[in-house]
Amino acid sequence: MAVSQITPTLYLSGVDTAQNRTAVAHRRITLIVNATVEHTCPDYPGVECLQVPVPDQPHAPLLEHFDAVAERIHSNQSGSTLVHCSAGRSRSASLVMAYLMRFQGADLLQAYRWVLEARPFIRPNAGFWRQLLEYERRLYGRNSVRMAATSLGVLPEAIPESAGGGAGTGDCLNT
Repeated sequence: MAVSQITPTLYLSGVDTAQNRTAVAHRRITLIVNATVEHTCPDYPGVECLQVPVPDQPHAPLLEHFDAVAERIHSNQSGSTLVHCSAGRSRSASLVMAYLMRFQGADLLQAYRWVLEARPFIRPNAGFWRQLLEYERRLYGRNSVRMAATSLGVLPEAIPESAGGGAGTGDCLNT
């Protein structure tokens, strides 16, 4: 079971952690964000569960949930929050990055690096990346990353500041 701590009160995992009552209680989780269509919310006393029924498909409309999920995470003052999908790699990682952009002041590059440092195997699908880029443009009026084809698939790459991207450093993120 792998659970990753993103902030002092925000965790990211696969479904296994959400289904483990002891793990939830140990981390004082009072809000679970379930970003799956395939798993039901657990019923634990004192724990609210927000279902985000989006499949892990590039065309799935995850963007329409970014604001509501970020606001709910931000407003959870009674304990910690766990955001999960099946494996904790794509849907849940995307929702956490959207939260970091909206409420922690991170641009997409910073949010990606923040989550990647805590959970090195995240891999949002290409459609979720497009939606995160759109969300970043809405929030900040610019993008800090562009998508680049690599031997590992399409991955984000920093936009150099000289290219008008803003916060990028020019280094590739797939190192």
